Amino acid sequence: MNAKVGDRIVIEGHHLGEPRRECEVLEVHGTDGGPPYVVRWEADGNTAFFFPGTDASVVEYEHHMA
Repeated sequence: MNAKVGDRIVIEGHHLGEPRRECEVLEVHGTDGGPPYVVRWEADGNTAFFFPGTDASVVEYEHHMA
């Protein structure tokens, strides 16, 4: 997995009714965009080091010109 600052990491629920979780990448500490990452979780705003599993996917940050 490779991510950049501003990208989002999404983890889909594993069981019926379990919500998906999302976080924003704040810092990248691995080589070539790899983990670990410092992320901010969307649900509660907490920040943490995160080592994503195989169930995680990256949604690239898209810059929007104003």
